[in-house]
Amino acid sequence: MKNPVIILSRDLLSLLFFFMAALSVNAQTPDDILDLLIEKSTITKQEADSLRTVAAIKQQGPVAGRKSFPVTAGKAVKLSGYGHFRYQYLQEEGKNDGVDIRRAYVDLKGDITPYWSYRLQTDFAGTPRIVDIYAELKIKDYLNFTIGQQMIPFSLNNYTSNTKLELADRAQAVEAFSSRKGDILGDNNGRDIGIALYGSFFPVNNLRLFEYRIGVFNGSGINKADYNEAKDVIGRLLLHPLEGLDVGGSFYSGWTPDSATLNNKTAPKQLGMRQRFGAEISYTCKFIGLKAEYLVAEDGHVKKNGYYALLSAYVIHEKLQLVCRYDAYDKDTDIEDDLATNLTFGANYFIHTNALLQAAFKICGEEGTEVDNNLASLQLQVSF
Repeated sequence: MKNPVIILSRDLLSLLFFFMAALSVNAQTPDDILDLLIEKSTITKQEADSLRTVAAIKQQGPVAGRKSFPVTAGKAVKLSGYGHFRYQYLQEEGKNDGVDIRRAYVDLKGDITPYWSYRLQTDFAGTPRIVDIYAELKIKDYLNFTIGQQMIPFSLNNYTSNTKLELADRAQAVEAFSSRKGDILGDNNGRDIGIALYGSFFPVNNLRLFEYRIGVFNGSGINKADYNEAKDVIGRLLLHPLEGLDVGGSFYSGWTPDSATLNNKTAPKQLGMRQRFGAEISYTCKFIGLKAEYLVAEDGHVKKNGYYALLSAYVIHEKLQLVCRYDAYDKDTDIEDDLATNLTFGANYFIHTNALLQAAFKICGEEGTEVDNNLASLQLQVSF
């Protein structure tokens, strides 16, 4: 029988040798240390491999649970982004079904000083373009500024981030009145170049009763020089009287000059004064949400209006959400039988914090000449 004292002494010597080896190679990696111990016959190769496996498993836990990771840069920055991968089934004759990369956003944010910060957001889907690029000055809760290319403060549905929409597509009237698809200035991702002032007032029970954002913008869209000397004034006001309840309105006053590159070049009567107004309400109670907006516009000599109402509910808490929305858009109120309506049914499945699957079926209706243009879509959102 082996002497326990001898065994214990041998183990202590092995342990001492391990620490001496580690100290002598303190600039090397753990793998280098394990290789050295194998070479000295302190441990076997199988034992070293087991240690590597255990260390790798333990490391995966905290890494997977982390919310953010450092980026090597001159100053601390936050890098994020997302992609939208979409499949569409189009009923309308002459339009092809298929998969597209709808959005590929990369978002970079950082602080210059405790008061100054910046943001640069680009979209690499299709033709790459800058979406946001602005500096932000934060002074007080009630007094802050943003300077540069940014989201215009008009409409709840417009101002909601692409990643937070209950349905992958915005309402028709919102698209047409907020510098997006269907707007007379073309699709500018709901953004323009200008200076905005924003803030909130009157804190009551962890809520701020009043919130505002108002700005002066070029009125020409993104990544473009201004068309003329005139500027657009755009603003949005919100009241938060109760927890979960938001009530507000938006206004837009601008000018479309003859030199503007219009989305609809065959409608010169839409040139000139651009006036738009909107009223909104949003209410969330536990697992149910309700949102609605009514919008009116006057582009030149053409009067327009539209509205939507959206109801959402979680059938599985924070996992599966069902959505229904009805929206209508009249692109010229002086013309009869031109109202377009959409009834959309959707479902959102939250796969992970950074992955969302959105399915929707849209029933489209038109006054006058009807078109078989219903569509179904499936969109995967992956963010980082």
